[in-house]
Amino acid sequence: MGSFVDLQAADGFGFPAYVAQPAGRPGGAVVVLQEIFGVNPHIRSVADGYAAEGWLAVAPATFHRVKPGVELGYSQDDMAAGSALKAAAEALPAPGVLQDIQAAIRHAAQAGKVGIVGYCWGGLLSWRSACLLEGLSAAVTYYGGGMTTPDESARQPKVPVLAHFGDQDHWIPLPGVEAFRKAHPDVEVHVYAANHGFNCDQRGSWNEPAAKLARERSLAFFRKHLAA
Repeated sequence: MGSFVDLQAADGFGFPAYVAQPAGRPGGAVVVLQEIFGVNPHIRSVADGYAAEGWLAVAPATFHRVKPGVELGYSQDDMAAGSALKAAAEALPAPGVLQDIQAAIRHAAQAGKVGIVGYCWGGLLSWRSACLLEGLSAAVTYYGGGMTTPDESARQPKVPVLAHFGDQDHWIPLPGVEAFRKAHPDVEVHVYAANHGFNCDQRGSWNEPAAKLARERSLAFFRKHLAA
């Protein structure tokens, strides 16, 4: 359903993005932000899934500034490699990869209103995008690592946000989730009986009921906010 295209950020940096086209005329667009494993088969399948629902889906390679062509699996070695790449990307001078996400939003806008969804590190980037970037109409975060910390929670979103968390996620303790919920009463926060990475059907932490419910809520959220 999809293919890679080349995009360019405002600073002239070129990077690839996986773009999935809907069968008919798109009813808007969704930017899909990767985990620490790159734009791998799972993230491409997520983009394909949003395209199947009628949106143009764009998944930028947000590791490209630190290492091109990253496609990792979910072994311990892959986790270590992905964590190191995330640290390198987070250490880039501001605005870092946010300018690549802004370019993806700009590309996606050809289809109408643009939403953004991110998973793990992508969830954090989706939150930052909702607070800092232009051209979005809605944002969804899945277990955004770091977004419940005081510094990140202090940001204020410019668009409606839906946030999914797992109550067994040792990376994102529940007290932080509850503090985030209190700090942002306008954000729609859902907590599932699930672990980190519960949406990914290629990981041991996949939780089918939680993934299904979170997807239904995300689709309804985007339908509401991306309608023409």
